[in-house]
Amino acid sequence: MTLMDGRAVANAVKEEAALRAKALIERGVTPHLAVVLVGEDPASQVYVRNKETGCRKTGIRSTVVRLAQDCTQQDVEETVARLNADASVHGILVQLPLPRHLDEARVLRLIDPDKDVDGFHAMNAGRLMIGQPGFVPCTPLGVMKLLEAYEIDLTGKHAVVIGRSNIVGKPMAMLLLAANATVTVCHSRTQGLAEIARQADILVAAVGRPRFVTADMVKPGATVIDVGINRVDGRLVGDVDFDAVSQAAGCITPVPGGVGQMTIAMLLCNTIDAAARHGR
Repeated sequence: MTLMDGRAVANAVKEEAALRAKALIERGVTPHLAVVLVGEDPASQVYVRNKETGCRKTGIRSTVVRLAQDCTQQDVEETVARLNADASVHGILVQLPLPRHLDEARVLRLIDPDKDVDGFHAMNAGRLMIGQPGFVPCTPLGVMKLLEAYEIDLTGKHAVVIGRSNIVGKPMAMLLLAANATVTVCHSRTQGLAEIARQADILVAAVGRPRFVTADMVKPGATVIDVGINRVDGRLVGDVDFDAVSQAAGCITPVPGGVGQMTIAMLLCNTIDAAARHGR
């Protein structure tokens, strides 16, 4: 069994990103990521700090715009509009989830698609669907980079994605399909889910349920990608029952230390891509 080290791959990606950022800075373009953070959600605070650290180490300028928990929809929309109009800002990220009184979908629609480094705007989702260049959500993009780093051949292979979110499941399926895999998308209401999962050469778990994927759902020798991050009894666990599944899998990602490391690395890459387009 091969343990897929997301931290090592992410570090290599960040080193390459730092070189690209340096080259842009020498041309007079400093990559700049702006993050909008609403409220005091502890998990969001941690994610944003990690993004700030990644930017600092890579040479990307980062700005965090903090809004109060009880801010209005207009407050958030005006903030996004201001960042859209700021030529020095190349990437905009609205940290999710937003407080329930805010219209999350409307906020995401307002982000300039050319600054949408999270890849959540409908225009970028459409570009991904029809195979045109655009920003791709960072987590599925990180999964593809991880598969590439470990030389996992996808051509003609059966990939099963468990989860259908706009953030991971759907774009993950599109990326795997573009890489010539045959893709099945499953979810919590799929009948015969375990039987379908057992057919997968590449199994991606992104269902948001701790230890949902068990050993009897995994084909011997399969590559298992665990996208889940769940807190159980004070510790982080994935959507895969790692101890049991690792006995059957050929390759597997751990939690933590797997896909999560790749997400921020790809956000940095997307921001540098946005700055490079601006600097042409």
